Amino acid sequence: MAGGITDTGELYSPYVGLVYMFNLIVGTGALTMPKAFATAGWLVSLILIMFLGFMSYMTTTFVMEAMAAANAQLRWKRMEKHKEDDDEDSSSGVSDSDILLPDGYERSETRPILSVQRRGSPNIFEITERVEMGQMASMFFNKVGVNLFYFCIIVYLYGDLAIYAAAVPVSLMQVTCRVTGNHSCGVGDGTKYNDTDKCWGPIRRIDAYRLYLAAFTLLLGPFTFFNVQKTKYLQIMTSLMRWIAFVVMIILALIHIGKGEGEGHPPLAQLSGIPNLFGVCVYSFMCQHSLPSLITPISKKQHVNKLVLLDYILILGFYSLLSFTAIYCFRNETLMDMYTLNFTNCNITNIAFIRYFLGLFPVFTISTNFPIIAVTLRNNWKTLFHREGGTYPWVVDRIVFPAITLIPPVLVAVCTHDLESLVGITGAYAGNGIQYIIPAFLAYCSRKDTQLIFGSGTVNNHLSPFRHIFWIWFVLLWSLFCFVFVTANIILSETKL
Repeated sequence: MAGGITDTGELYSPYVGLVYMFNLIVGTGALTMPKAFATAGWLVSLILIMFLGFMSYMTTTFVMEAMAAANAQLRWKRMEKHKEDDDEDSSSGVSDSDILLPDGYERSETRPILSVQRRGSPNIFEITERVEMGQMASMFFNKVGVNLFYFCIIVYLYGDLAIYAAAVPVSLMQVTCRVTGNHSCGVGDGTKYNDTDKCWGPIRRIDAYRLYLAAFTLLLGPFTFFNVQKTKYLQIMTSLMRWIAFVVMIILALIHIGKGEGEGHPPLAQLSGIPNLFGVCVYSFMCQHSLPSLITPISKKQHVNKLVLLDYILILGFYSLLSFTAIYCFRNETLMDMYTLNFTNCNITNIAFIRYFLGLFPVFTISTNFPIIAVTLRNNWKTLFHREGGTYPWVVDRIVFPAITLIPPVLVAVCTHDLESLVGITGAYAGNGIQYIIPAFLAYCSRKDTQLIFGSGTVNNHLSPFRHIFWIWFVLLWSLFCFVFVTANIILSETKL
């Protein structure tokens, strides 16, 4: 997210891009969704997740439109530089066949990039270069807007890291405390355990959690001080494990319900659970910050909006299937923050390998993502404080930035391991900004810049289907309402306590 324009990489087909987007969106947030569904009620949850899916799709089209506008501006700047170089080398003018831009701009005749671009050439708004959201913010926002963008993205990444730092130790604690105790099949059976309960020997459950958190930090924390990149094979492995885990959970829940052993009786609606459900759903539909990496390498983008819409419909169906099978299979009070832990109960399956695989599933997948997100956050910090032409001292670059990246989320994980609340708060606040506010302003500002540079008659071939200004105001008002609603609910809840 930090930095400028990076290489596009190897191109892939639109359907491969569809699969990549599905794998990106369906992640950790989905594992906390069943409990959020049960808390808010099935009807309210279904309506809200459909609406939030629609809103996320709308803002996704806003980001793609801004990406096209950014590509056009980069081409324009290169053509301007090319023209200046030509003027220095030769006094000859451009021919009529070299005209690319509409007459609405004061310098409508210029030479194109690298070679003469004639009729039939690709549209100037074609998305061929990967322009990250930070670069788009720098192009379309003023200095205050850029700083607010980085603040929002940094808070979101901190929330992400805190969720990951808590999820792995929680899963290890839940599984190992029951393996070493007299109730190795007790997870998800309705038994309530306190943090002060014994785990093994004199070690309490909270002690075990903090020991695992310390081990997690010592093993993966050092990667924050270096550069790491996700490899192709790591993506394949984690995606395969994710699909196997989700499919197995859905099948086991359906079998349990089919045998008439389903214990769930979810309420129709429960308003107290809506704020947390909102945060979980926003977090679970998050992909806007990674769209440049996903969309740019797609080889044919003529129907990319329709493919993205298809992806959202599939994800919505998948989330609904996962959550509804969960809330009718398990009683509300037995659903765990991390849904995979419900399947370590012997009443669901007697196959030990499946129980341990699902119980430890977050450990495998989240551990591979933690260093990537940590390095991304560290780079965003560097970009935020970077001054043109300046460099950081070695201590600041190698010690200070990694330290301020790693320490805060670990401290949050030390203080709480309530995953549902962590996901809800991250989605409701930072996710609100990334998924709604930033895309809306990117669309608005990029449209203004496009008209100023290229003239009002120029058409962006990746213009959002929600092109009317009404939709931008609708998204901004909705985000404001959500912010006020969630904040008011938190204040009222604390007051009652």
